[in-house]
Order: sequence, then structure tokens, then C-alpha cells
Amino acid sequence: MKILVFGDIMGRPGREALKLALPELKAEFEPDLTIANVENLSHGKGVTVASLREMLVAGVDLFTSGNHVWDKKEVMTVLADRDLGDRLLRPANYPPSVPGRGAKSLTIGTKTVLVVNLMGRVFGKVLVDDPFRSFDDILRDHAASHPSVVLVDFHAEATSEKVAFGWHAAGRATAVWGTHSHVPTADARILPGADGQPSGTAYVTDVGMVGYRDGVLGLTKEPILANFRTQLPATHELPASGEAIVTATVIEVDAKGKATDIKTVQKTYPF
Repeated sequence: MKILVFGDIMGRPGREALKLALPELKAEFEPDLTIANVENLSHGKGVTVASLREMLVAGVDLFTSGNHVWDKKEVMTVLADRDLGDRLLRPANYPPSVPGRGAKSLTIGTKTVLVVNLMGRVFGKVLVDDPFRSFDDILRDHAASHPSVVLVDFHAEATSEKVAFGWHAAGRATAVWGTHSHVPTADARILPGADGQPSGTAYVTDVGMVGYRDGVLGLTKEPILANFRTQLPATHELPASGEAIVTATVIEVDAKGKATDIKTVQKTYPF
């Protein structure tokens, strides 16, 4: 089994680039499941029905997210939609009363695959529950379905928290990838187990973004630079045209549900 993962898709530049990249990447890697983080999908913050359908048509199977998924009121319409609401995950460690769900079980071939979306707490503005305990609870709640593949999008600010969570999930998750930072890290690997042998858990601290390359985290750089220089408020802007970078992570899984390889792929497209 192969899993194709994308980090935060930043607005129209990211959507346009992903539509160009997906046919090439799918032809090259033949993934069984394609997952993308969409918290920044619609003009850099939040999601809409139209933007999600655009990505669904492009070939994304399942959507994860983070704190910005709530930034547009239309997310409630998305969650109420029979198809889109079933494909969009929000961080599972929000309070139980929050709409949506943070984990989804699906069948791919003969395997039960559990996809989990969690959010970190370090440097965060949202008082979510402990993601470490939440992960343990989710595994316990889904134990009866015997998932052979467990995939986790850990949406967090601090690299330390992401790395720590990777060790927490080692040997129990098939793959853990970080999102939110928009900058890909160079630490993709199969984590070792307690005995020194491969744990079967693929890990990378951040998979990077899909968005405008020559700005600041997918945004035009001028307002951001002005903010840093003057400390005055600045409006975040997306460029009308330019070069977009598509950063993808490809995870290979064996018949036992253990990750055997993880690699990062980068491509650049005009928008």
C-alpha cells in the first residue's frame, strides 16, 4: 500500500498547483490513498464547499485540518454535507461537543485503515485536550475493528511536541506526519523501536505546504515584512500569479501494516 500526503494547501495558488501535480504524482507513485490538509484551502483560511469539491475532483480522497478550519462559517455546511462531511476531519482533541469528527475508519483492499487528525497544544491559542491521551483513547475506541494501518496528521506549532508525539505513537501508528508549519523538515524516516529494530512507524516533523513559493509561508511577503519591521497590523494577502511549490510525502506500507519507506517529493508549478 502507498499513501500520498500533502500538507497545508494555501488558497488558490495551492489548489491550482495541486491540480497540476496530482496526475503526475499519481502516475508515478500509484497511491492507494491520498490525504491533504485543507485548513488554509479557501483564500488561506478555512474551507468552503466549492474549494473542497475542487480538491475532491482533483483526486484527493480525504481531508485533514487544524485550527483554521473554523475560520469560514461555511464549514458547518461542509460538515452537514453527506459526502464532504464524511471526508473532512477536524482535530480529534477538540471538545466532544464540537461538530465533525477527528478520526475515520475506511477499508482499502482487505485492510482497515484508521486516519486520525490531532492538534498540538504548545504555543497554541486553542485549549484543546491532550493529544497524547486522545490518541490512546482513539486506538482503544477502534480496537474492535482491528485497524492494520493507523495514519496520523499531527497539526502543531512546536517541533518538540511533534517529535515527542512521534515517539509516543512509535510501533502503534503506521505513519505520523506534522502539518501547520508550512516548511518541510529533512527528518523523514522509519522510527526505531525499543529493541533497536524498525518500529514500522514512518515519521516526518512537517510535510511542508502546497502554495506560493516566493513569499512567507504561502503569503505575499511585503505585508509580512512590514509587520515585522513596524509591529503594525498587516493584512495577509495571496498573490494573483507566481510559482507554487508542491511538497508531498509518500509512505509505503507492507502487508502487515508496517511502514517500510517514507520520502519527500517537491515539484514547482506556475499559477
